[in-house]
Amino acid sequence: MSGQGKRLKSAYGDIDREHHYPLADAVKIIKDSAKAKFDETIEVSMNLGIDAKHTDQTVRGVVNLPNGTGKTVRVAVFAKGAKAEEAKKAGADLVGAEDLAELIQKGEMNFDRCIATPDMMAIVGRLGKVLGPRGLMPNPKVGTVTNDVAQAIGAVKGGQVQYRAEKAGLIHAGVGKASFSEQQLVENINAFVGAVARAKPTGIKGVFVKKVSISSTMGPGLKLDLATLEMGRSAGT
Repeated sequence: MSGQGKRLKSAYGDIDREHHYPLADAVKIIKDSAKAKFDETIEVSMNLGIDAKHTDQTVRGVVNLPNGTGKTVRVAVFAKGAKAEEAKKAGADLVGAEDLAELIQKGEMNFDRCIATPDMMAIVGRLGKVLGPRGLMPNPKVGTVTNDVAQAIGAVKGGQVQYRAEKAGLIHAGVGKASFSEQQLVENINAFVGAVARAKPTGIKGVFVKKVSISSTMGPGLKLDLATLEMGRSAGT
């Protein structure tokens, strides 16, 4: 803990935590301060001007990051017959139906995302109390309930990130690794922030994106100058 504390103190000593940095400058600082012995994740946090307790102000969706996440994603798929074979060929790590449900009910959830064909939702629905709190419940709104399992698996493994605003209007997600180039991180951050910005509920009249900051797993957080973000025209969604 003392080593971690000294590293953070050193990193914070070189920055102004109240300053709003241009995106490119912030990415360079975050990369330079990522000195852990592992490849740190670069994370984005957004404060939105919503009241997530109101259903008409829910903000959720997916974005395909142009440079991936740098993370190996394990995918479980609920499917039978030809769709199960399709899922296996597409690289699913776990494929099943009732048997997969039994494993999950036993607490064996060695996967990061869960996909299901529509006909499997009767089985998957029984797992709501287990999968829901972990953010793993398949949902057609984010493309994880689909008959095109190969496309869904490819998207998930290729760098698709889900987002959902918490009660306080906060959204956070990993958008790459410290080993990524500065340009790759800039592109991924713009893609993510742009996707969220375009998901603004129609009922929101005031400022939607109030604050954006980035950090690495073990490093300091930096506030971003919103004017330097491509919130209206980002690619990757």
